[in-house]
Amino acid sequence: MSNALAIAGVTAVLKDLLDGGLIDHNLASTMGSGVVVSALAPDAIELGNDTTRRLNLFLHQATPNIGWRNVGYPSRNAAGERISNPPLALDLHYLLTAYGTLDLEAEVLLGYAMQILHETPVLARAAIRTALNPPSPPVTGSMLPAIYQALQASELADQIEQIKITPSVMNTEELSKLWTAINSHYRPTAPYQVTVVLIESRKSARVPLPVLTRGPVDPVTHLEQGVDVRASMASPYPEIEEIVLPHSQKAAKLGDTVEFHGHDLDGSGHTLLLSNMRLGVTIAITPPAATPDASKVLFLLPLATVDFPAGFPAGIYAATLQLVHGTDPAPRLTNLQSLTVAPAVTFTTPVNLAADQSLTLTPTCTPAVRPDQRVSLMLGGREVLANPFAAPTKTPTFVFRQLKPGLYWVRLRVDGVDSQLINYDVAPPVFIGPQLEVKP
Repeated sequence: MSNALAIAGVTAVLKDLLDGGLIDHNLASTMGSGVVVSALAPDAIELGNDTTRRLNLFLHQATPNIGWRNVGYPSRNAAGERISNPPLALDLHYLLTAYGTLDLEAEVLLGYAMQILHETPVLARAAIRTALNPPSPPVTGSMLPAIYQALQASELADQIEQIKITPSVMNTEELSKLWTAINSHYRPTAPYQVTVVLIESRKSARVPLPVLTRGPVDPVTHLEQGVDVRASMASPYPEIEEIVLPHSQKAAKLGDTVEFHGHDLDGSGHTLLLSNMRLGVTIAITPPAATPDASKVLFLLPLATVDFPAGFPAGIYAATLQLVHGTDPAPRLTNLQSLTVAPAVTFTTPVNLAADQSLTLTPTCTPAVRPDQRVSLMLGGREVLANPFAAPTKTPTFVFRQLKPGLYWVRLRVDGVDSQLINYDVAPPVFIGPQLEVKP
């Protein structure tokens, strides 16, 4: 594949092709003087008293090539890793314009130029190498302009598809709009399309290993079992469909047993992986000794772990199961589901208001709360943020102002997750506490 220098490389090769073709046709003797072949924007060409006879090649548009545009996609897998470098496939659109100073000179120049391109419908690889790496002195190219020296590294001659030159059609309206847009006077012009330029990235990619067998090999017949085909819309891989929490709660507490329902969950090596990207927390939990069946796996949320002796933080976690399913040679991850872990709060009742009707509470929170979490306590409809603290703690401080005496239902909110307050197992649901009595 070519690199980003390929577009300029194509223009340089076409310019060299026209220049060499005019020399071969001895056009200097026909015209009475030499002809300049340039690759400038038309508005950059001096007119008026200029006596230079010129052929100008102007790249006015680059468009995606329809046949190549989807080759190599998708370029990334589900994990976001690059698996291929799809080529940027472009068609280049040129205006070939002739400039003369006397009658018929522009027509003569345009005729010879169109004949040269007609006789060379494909740019041969050898011609590209010769144009971009001229063999005549200086062999190293050190006397060439800097931009031409850079084009030697374009790798244009090595791309998989050869470059083709095709006359294209632009009606009077299109040509008029184009010349008006470039703010230049119209001259005899022939549009051309050059296709296809393939520009490929050099970024590293993940390359899969070759397939050795299509499914397990039957030990008796020694034949491959082939692809596992099932008459079902469900995924053939382990999948979590639902997370069921105890007592129909909206969030689980540490110490609860959580049920993961789904399909194809049988196998071995089950591990529950919980991750909270905002807190940078990752927890791995193994299930009880009982062998899980294909539709349900149970996990106990531990009150403490090696990394979190005071319990892992409350919040919203991404949950996935890791297991070895069937004949898989390595563990497989299921889909992600959201698991909410709620905090719990306890305190001593009753409490008394201060003389200024303020109340300072230091309840016990389980698990410990962290400084990078948003922690608040709610008494009835009043919510107060915790006083700032510098290290994980189970006893944050809350100060309520202008609080009236009474009996309050209490909730602890950590990162938007509330402690359990309602019993959903009965109809209608009822409050189950805790409550705090505030005395005058």
